[in-house]
Amino acid sequence: MKNKFQIALIVMLTASFADLKASTLLDTLNSAYSKNPKLNAERANVRAINEDKKGALSEFKPSVTISGYVSEQDNTKGNESNYKPSEQSLLIEQKIFQGFGGVANLKKQEYEYSLAEFKLQKIEQEILLAATEAHADLLLSRKKIYINKVNIDLLERQLETEKDRLERGEISLTDLAQSEASLAGAEAKLIAAQNNLISSKANFEKIVGKKFTGNIQDIKFTSFRLPQSLAEAYKISKNENPDLIIAMLEHMKSVEDVRIAKSNLAPSATLSYKLAEQDDFSAAVQERKQQTLKATATWPLYSGGSNLSSLKKAKELENKYSLLYADSKKAVSTGVANAWSSYQSSKSVLNSIRSQVKAAEIANEGITLEYESGAGNRTTLDVIQSRSILLNSRIDLATSKKDFLVSRFNILFAVGRLTAKHLNLVENN
Repeated sequence: MKNKFQIALIVMLTASFADLKASTLLDTLNSAYSKNPKLNAERANVRAINEDKKGALSEFKPSVTISGYVSEQDNTKGNESNYKPSEQSLLIEQKIFQGFGGVANLKKQEYEYSLAEFKLQKIEQEILLAATEAHADLLLSRKKIYINKVNIDLLERQLETEKDRLERGEISLTDLAQSEASLAGAEAKLIAAQNNLISSKANFEKIVGKKFTGNIQDIKFTSFRLPQSLAEAYKISKNENPDLIIAMLEHMKSVEDVRIAKSNLAPSATLSYKLAEQDDFSAAVQERKQQTLKATATWPLYSGGSNLSSLKKAKELENKYSLLYADSKKAVSTGVANAWSSYQSSKSVLNSIRSQVKAAEIANEGITLEYESGAGNRTTLDVIQSRSILLNSRIDLATSKKDFLVSRFNILFAVGRLTAKHLNLVENN
């Protein structure tokens, strides 16, 4: 009994320690990669389509059928007796030629499987990007709450100081009212930040597939290689962007559909062998064995125009997917350019805001000292404005850090490298 209690205590302590462990961005990405239901559904789809690919090979293999029957004949006229004829047969069929439709169908199924794999990669990239944004949004929401709480604490102390100065006649009621209004505004901002945190938690749990424990680390996981130039990003995207590859495969599949439609207008040939045993067949035949080897050739000359119509439809669809492929090339190039521009812009904005925060901190400290010492002509409004500028610049800094991080992941997404393989993630199903 004592041992069981000790084991239970160890398990509880281990679980508590796991909850206390802060979640990193790498943990978030690994969890989303393994647990996101949309991603797991797409994995199941790939496995299902793999079975279709195996099924396409059956067109080139013989079919074997065993059949039989038992019947009863009741002869009421003449001198014939009643019989119970029966037959057992084995039929082996092999398709010899199908107008190349079988080969085209096999290629089509291979393209279908490749399509499923790249659609899985596309979903994988979307989920990992969404998980990154969810983790970053959660961090940003918490930082906003912290910044606003610090601001409220300062404003509360300032309000107490203002009340003392009002009693001494150093400031007017207007100055006190300005401080009170500033505090009320800060409290409203805190409430908004807290509500944003609730939304961020819900979104995090939906995408990542696990509950938020309350511990989350600042983002340090950036150990991946980005393209060094826009030209390199273009080059990578042409070979690895899943949207572009999907459009190409859709076009190649439509080409095979045209060949399949053409095969429906072509001759076909089949070879078959049948072995049959018949019992109690008639008064003259009690037992009989038959072996039949048959070669059959068919050529559909006319079927009401349906075959020709199917061919025209397949050609129009091939033209459609050819145009979509060309459009996808342009869309991918535009996406890469936008992602690269956003990355460069967010990097510049981040550096500027860092300088802004330093300047705002120095200005706020100087204005506050001048106001409290009475050395200058600083007013309560000057202090409130400088503190507001500092607050906004700190929130802008937290936001720009998040934007810069997401912009880096957006580049990987645009070129097609926001994958588990590139980020060294592990699937734990």
